[in-house]
Amino acid sequence: MRKILKSFQKRTKSNVLKMGTDQIDKSIILKKSLKENIEIIKKTLGNSSDLEIKKFYAGKKKELKLAVIFTDGLVKKELIYDVILNTLMIELKKIDFNSKDFSNRKLIDTLQSSFIPSLEDMQIIKDFKNLYLKILSGDTVLLIDGYASALVTDTKGWEDRGVTESSAESVVRGPKDSFTETLRTNTSLLRRRIKSTDLWIEEMTIGEKTNTSIAIAYMKGIASENVIKEVYTRLNRIDIDAVLESGYIEELIQDDCFTIFPTIYHTERPDSVAANLLEGRIAIFVDGTPFVLIVPALFVQFFQSPEDYYQRADIGSLIRILRYVAFFLSMLTPSLYIALTTFHQQMLPPPFLISIIAQREAIPFPAFMEAIFMEFTFEILREAGVRMPRAIGPTISIVGALVLGEAAVDAGIVSPVMVIVVSITAISSFVFPAYNMAIAIRIIRFVFMILAATFGFFGIALGLLAMTLHLCSLRSFGVSYMSPIMPINFSEQKDTLVRFPLWSFLKRPQSIVKRNRIRQQSPSNARPKKPNNK
Repeated sequence: MRKILKSFQKRTKSNVLKMGTDQIDKSIILKKSLKENIEIIKKTLGNSSDLEIKKFYAGKKKELKLAVIFTDGLVKKELIYDVILNTLMIELKKIDFNSKDFSNRKLIDTLQSSFIPSLEDMQIIKDFKNLYLKILSGDTVLLIDGYASALVTDTKGWEDRGVTESSAESVVRGPKDSFTETLRTNTSLLRRRIKSTDLWIEEMTIGEKTNTSIAIAYMKGIASENVIKEVYTRLNRIDIDAVLESGYIEELIQDDCFTIFPTIYHTERPDSVAANLLEGRIAIFVDGTPFVLIVPALFVQFFQSPEDYYQRADIGSLIRILRYVAFFLSMLTPSLYIALTTFHQQMLPPPFLISIIAQREAIPFPAFMEAIFMEFTFEILREAGVRMPRAIGPTISIVGALVLGEAAVDAGIVSPVMVIVVSITAISSFVFPAYNMAIAIRIIRFVFMILAATFGFFGIALGLLAMTLHLCSLRSFGVSYMSPIMPINFSEQKDTLVRFPLWSFLKRPQSIVKRNRIRQQSPSNARPKKPNNK
């Protein structure tokens, strides 16, 4: 696995950047001439306005020329000026670089160990490809005239959003922090929760132009080696010029591209990532986005919320059952209404049937057209509420739904019952903790409406059968997507449809972990004992 990572990091491609009629090969080694190196850097980077180059002299007779290069806005300027430049300009004045005892190697060692002691992670690079990557990543490069190498130190210090409450996965009880757009901040939030030497975090770079940093986190000894190897294999196959969000990675490494159901879980909650890692899953962090990918993902995982484990087992189980009920309501309510009013009126009680017929007497459209019109209208309102400014978005969506619904009923376009059906469907779709699963249900809802308008209940049954077969055929990094429901695994039903007490979770999921499955004490000592009042 480490060999795969190293081979990926060492993999280079010829990049030719055209500047007028000239071509510069970024993989060539550095020159000994400081002036020539600076000219190549300026020409390659287009003499960008945010490129800072600070030249200065060192030595008793100013016989040594140096230059510090960094990108403004990506670095901590006070660190560069107060530590690097001040230290170099003051301390290097005491050295006679013309001395025979002072070799090139001695200068590099002196700069690394003595003059900049607070920057212990200095590296030596000898080619332009790595030099450009370091400069554009927020590092500072020190070039020395007469030396075909450069010293690089980490001075990253750009502005970030800071740790705030999750906007997509809110909970009543539980941690309020969420991931940010900074990779190192995200990994530190994970380290705060798992203080174990078994937590391994390894990095790589993807994107020919963006050079986006990717971090892979897993629990050594718990996560499957085959799954870890498969993750690296799929990441290494990616050959793309830009990775701007984790959705790029998700779409390029998922098992099945032709499905509306998500086969990779994503979250912006550190506690959710920590819990999944402890179950044997693997997390993929992408620099520049707060959403972390979790693999492998199961169907039941999209109905689970971190709050299920912070509440008592009975409360968590009730809420989880409500989510599964909402799943079927959101998916089937409009299609059931269409089938009942179009093909199966005899299944309705006579008073209810008479009421529906009376309401639909003045409606010129069939039930299917009613449902399509209302569903599309609501989807447009929902999307408008998301895209509009936060201050007026919810107001516009609520007012729009009320006004349009009432106006449509008064105009005789839709019946009052259809407004109720669409409202129940819409409310049920907001219950799911995973937004991408809610989108999948919104899409498949229209398929069931078409089947109900064509074949009635038989079409709905056929659609459910086809959807079940499709779900059972899906896999996520070698794991059955419907596990542990299909194929059935009774030992893992403690955390599927309902949530058993935490003291009963003695082993990790067998479908995810094949080794080191024990995660707490034996059954005889796990269950809380009643106090002895004698």
